[in-house]
Amino acid sequence: MSLPHISPAKAKELIDRGAILVDIREFDEHSRRRIAAARHAPLSRMERIDIGTDAPAVIFHCRSGNRTASNAARLAQCTDCDAFILDGGIDAWKSAGLPVIESKGQPIEIMRQVQITAGSLVFAGTALGTLVHPGFYALAAFVGAGLVFAGVSGSCMMARLLSFAPWNRRAAKTAIA
Repeated sequence: MSLPHISPAKAKELIDRGAILVDIREFDEHSRRRIAAARHAPLSRMERIDIGTDAPAVIFHCRSGNRTASNAARLAQCTDCDAFILDGGIDAWKSAGLPVIESKGQPIEIMRQVQITAGSLVFAGTALGTLVHPGFYALAAFVGAGLVFAGVSGSCMMARLLSFAPWNRRAAKTAIA
């Protein structure tokens, strides 16, 4: 099942008429940049959206629209009213000149932290393997194997480890309080 895509302008019209905007991104993404009118319901924990009886529709959004589009069937089952996907996600919303709340004090998204860390470790392992000792190539191989495991299993140990970093723990405490 697929949900229809709507432009940010059309979404804004529907929201002004009572539609509910739902941000399906994870906590770390939502805390860094969000649309004020959006309810936060992370996809990883989403079951049903309780919107009451007055809302004419639900509009789901993520960062770029890809996550909502690839999970359209699941999202459609979360509500009994008309449901849409915000075409282009929050990126398109912002590009259309519509307001977003940005908190630059929040750490960057955990998956970007994983990409930076993994890339740095692979680069370091390769450089050290070339310049110092071939044994350092094992570091690059270990990180590569971890990324393959994360992709196959859907569980990223590096993301879990990074979530315990002081800057991520501080951000989580601030948002919960």
